[in-house]
Amino acid sequence: MTNMIQKVYFIICGTQKGGTTALDSYLRQHPHICMGKRKELHFFDQEKNFQSDICDYTSYHKLFQVTSQRQILGEATPIYMYWRAAPQRMWGYNPKLKLIVILRNPIERAYSHWNMERSRGAESLSFWQALQTEAERCQEALPYQHRVYSYMDRGFYLKQLEGLWEYFPKSQLLILRHETLRDEPLKTLNGICDFLGIKPFESLDVQKVYLGSYPNPMAEQEKIYLKGVFEEEIARLEQKLGWDCQSWLEL
Repeated sequence: MTNMIQKVYFIICGTQKGGTTALDSYLRQHPHICMGKRKELHFFDQEKNFQSDICDYTSYHKLFQVTSQRQILGEATPIYMYWRAAPQRMWGYNPKLKLIVILRNPIERAYSHWNMERSRGAESLSFWQALQTEAERCQEALPYQHRVYSYMDRGFYLKQLEGLWEYFPKSQLLILRHETLRDEPLKTLNGICDFLGIKPFESLDVQKVYLGSYPNPMAEQEKIYLKGVFEEEIARLEQKLGWDCQSWLEL
């Protein structure tokens, strides 16, 4: 890459609360990667950016500060995986995009999501109440997905992956587990470097991982309920990806 202005090369497009903040932070340590000026640029999930037949990407490209060394452009906006219109928009922007997805136990992900919304004042219901009323509350966002109350819906990963595969070949999609980034960050990151076709990390500052803490653990009633919600989805995901995810059901 020699031009000072070029298209974004890769996107971390999911999943929310799956480790994308840590991954974004880690990739900023690579000497040749230019991440967006901030995490979560929210370009491909904004309807206002796609109201005309020809999309102007000028504002998007201004969010990257390319240097002579940092010319591999990437960004992390985890809602892209969940936002139904985003895959087609990303493909329309750059059909050669490489996409990175981190999947987390959907039961843990839902609780982490609720805690985040609760802590920032966007959620007033208890976790149990939020689960029981999710379908009804999410209707207020139709025909779009709900950005706040989608605690369980975001955990149905297969339909989201299929939305990405509809536009991008599987060779352009790297699917990781939350646990591998947490437990083996350097190995995972060098796997990402291999996927991107760039040199591996020589070292890594593991202190840049961001961990959340919860005031209270998930209640047993909520765990049992969510296991029932996701058991079939997890089995289908195991079959599709060749993973063993039984630990996700052993909370």
